[in-house]
Amino acid sequence: MDTTTTPVRPPLQSTFSHKVENSPITCHVLDSSLGKPAKGVEIGLLKYRTLAAPENPGDPEVFAFDPIAHGVTNEDGRCVDLLVPTRESVVELCNLTRGTYKITFQTKKYFEETKRECFYPWAEVTFEVKDPSQHYHIPLLLSPFSFTTYRGS
Repeated sequence: MDTTTTPVRPPLQSTFSHKVENSPITCHVLDSSLGKPAKGVEIGLLKYRTLAAPENPGDPEVFAFDPIAHGVTNEDGRCVDLLVPTRESVVELCNLTRGTYKITFQTKKYFEETKRECFYPWAEVTFEVKDPSQHYHIPLLLSPFSFTTYRGS
């Protein structure tokens, strides 16, 4: 397993009154049915890990996605501080490494807050980090009955 970490990133001005380090993974959620940013969407970031390799050809791999960070979208529908250390105990988790990650968006809670029904209670996007020195931005265009995503910049 490659444990290459990202270089120190310059500070990013957030919507908070203080500066935060720029997270190497960010997201932006837009409610396309309203044409507005989706404020208050709970976000989870998980990292893939193999628990057991297949013993025989054709056997399934046993794996898990471990939670490593969480956040909530701000007034602009953005979450820019997913991998920003907030406690000394999680600093090591904030180092982006090569591997497969999953970002989860709790869409049902968001739509319930806005008194609307939805079909997808979660939107999950699995992606691969090949170069930890790059920034990975995952936009989500959301409506009560659909969602779409793409590799942002």
